[in-house]
Amino acid sequence: MASTSQASTSGARTAHPEHLGHVIFIAAAAAMGGFLFGYDSSVINGAVEAVRDRYDVGSAMLAQVIAIALIGCAIGAATAGRIADRIGRIRCMQIAAILFTVSAVGSALPFALWDLAMWRVIGGFAIGMASVIGPAYIAEVSPPAYRGRLGSFQQAAIVIGIAVSQLVNWGLLNAAGGDQRGELMGLEAWQVMLGVMVVPAVLYGLLSFAIPESPRFLISVGKHEKAKQILEEVEGKDVDLDARIAEIEHAMHREEKASFKELLGGSFFFKPIVWIGIGLSVFQQFVGINVAFYYSSTLWQSVGVDPTDSFFYSFTTSIINIVGTVIAMIFVDRVGRKPLALIGSVGMVIGLALEAWAFSFDLVDGKLPETQGWVALIAAHLFVLFFALSWGVVVWVFLGEMFPNRLRAAALGVAAAAQWIANWAITASFPSLAEWNLSGTYVIYTIFAALSIPFVLKFVKETKGKALEEMG
Repeated sequence: MASTSQASTSGARTAHPEHLGHVIFIAAAAAMGGFLFGYDSSVINGAVEAVRDRYDVGSAMLAQVIAIALIGCAIGAATAGRIADRIGRIRCMQIAAILFTVSAVGSALPFALWDLAMWRVIGGFAIGMASVIGPAYIAEVSPPAYRGRLGSFQQAAIVIGIAVSQLVNWGLLNAAGGDQRGELMGLEAWQVMLGVMVVPAVLYGLLSFAIPESPRFLISVGKHEKAKQILEEVEGKDVDLDARIAEIEHAMHREEKASFKELLGGSFFFKPIVWIGIGLSVFQQFVGINVAFYYSSTLWQSVGVDPTDSFFYSFTTSIINIVGTVIAMIFVDRVGRKPLALIGSVGMVIGLALEAWAFSFDLVDGKLPETQGWVALIAAHLFVLFFALSWGVVVWVFLGEMFPNRLRAAALGVAAAAQWIANWAITASFPSLAEWNLSGTYVIYTIFAALSIPFVLKFVKETKGKALEEMG
């Protein structure tokens, strides 16, 4: 990302109105990777029960097929930066678009369970790439005055992708007469659900040809004239382009990346600040948020909700997720990161505890009693709302700000890896835990939400309003 060290010049720069529309288009096109990130992550929600039925697999094996995409995510996230530095940000996006497309087609037409798992890994690799390259590219092409707002496009695109996937799944299930294995376009409905992702994947690939390469990458490979041309497109003609190029080059020379060894220290392997980052990542996942996006249809059907209604509730949960994300984007700079995290933790404890209570009742004629059913439904939406308006956004803000400059990239990588691993642990364990005791599973998530409160109070420092140079 381009340096903002020369605040007197950088801070004053704004794109002219005629340039701003172009920059918004560029950021929105890049954020299509975020949309696919959200879409591909949650579209499997609509296929879980059909996959279980078609391949006659138990909960443990089913969980591995659902969760295995996260292995691809971790590998994609770990390698995307190096790929982008070698061949460029745009080429990296195009590779991700191809992988999303291949994954969608393969997942829709699997021969057996093993190759469905393989296509899921490929899709996960694309998710991992998109999770890294989208924010980096948007930061590098955005005028300094608009960088924060344009950067929020990625998170907005992710939650919209989740919502659209659930809406599409619900529509396709209705078209198939409410049966996930019902015939639709010559395939089973669940196969069409997974295959529809071809449309946004191809659109992402096409849009990547309509946006410019990152000026920072062009400078790194010696293409200064091309970089000047793109800087003029996004920042306007009034900018001193030679000075801007020199500024970016100076920032790149200054950035000596810390090695993994420099994160080590103290009496517990990592330096304390790294453990705090890992803690934030793990708590974000151990409250069980991805159960709401990977398994919500299965969850509601397990307590007697009609399949079509369960898909609709998955969609309404996704809408609540969008609302909460917007609230977080509005208040994260006003209220502060730490208060928002604490508010979210308290709300999540209430929502998860109510779900645990509701699921503790025996089913009557295959359904929860009416009161408990409504409490579970409302509490699930409450939980997602409080997560989205706090930990869903705040953790990423903290991770981008809390580390000392020199350690930031390496420490962020460790914290992000911890997040994927924690995500995998929750995703892989839920079906077996739910079979053991659904209420008990939610008690576990409630405990982690409650533990996040003293963790934030004791260990996490507010980063609102502080310069990155003050961290450490």
